[in-house]
Amino acid sequence: MAAQIGAPGAAVRAHEELFAYWASLRDGARLPGRAHLDPGGIKRLLPTISLIEVTADPRSAAADFRMRLAGTGLYGVYGREITGKRLGDIYNTAAADYWRAELGKVVAQKRPAVGVHSLAWRGASHLSILWLRLPLASDGQQVDMILGFDAVVGMSQGVSGIRAA
Repeated sequence: MAAQIGAPGAAVRAHEELFAYWASLRDGARLPGRAHLDPGGIKRLLPTISLIEVTADPRSAAADFRMRLAGTGLYGVYGREITGKRLGDIYNTAAADYWRAELGKVVAQKRPAVGVHSLAWRGASHLSILWLRLPLASDGQQVDMILGFDAVVGMSQGVSGIRAA
């Protein structure tokens, strides 16, 4: 996981970069769709990019989301491949509920969202994900997919070079 750890400032700049790219794809009030994304336009960010499919009405009790794509850098965060998995297959109940609520807001409000989520559920309470979620709509209006970006921030477990006396 150490390769994913970045300074909060670098994470914020990456969020700004992805947001600017997403905003450039908008056509007035119309949201961009997955078909508008060009991986070459966000090449540097691809390792921790995700595409999250809306699989049911997020306002219903059966609301769910599925990871259509998870960048290779996310493997270290989750300790396994999460592409193709639903939230309940990736997270414990509390974390899955958190993500359902946050992703549901993106769908309902048709607006980007940003936040911080602790990796304590993964046994890494010293690390957090600084996340960004951007709505995508194949018809320009109804959100059917969400573009995600995660930056892991926190105390590195690497060797500092400082030795006790």
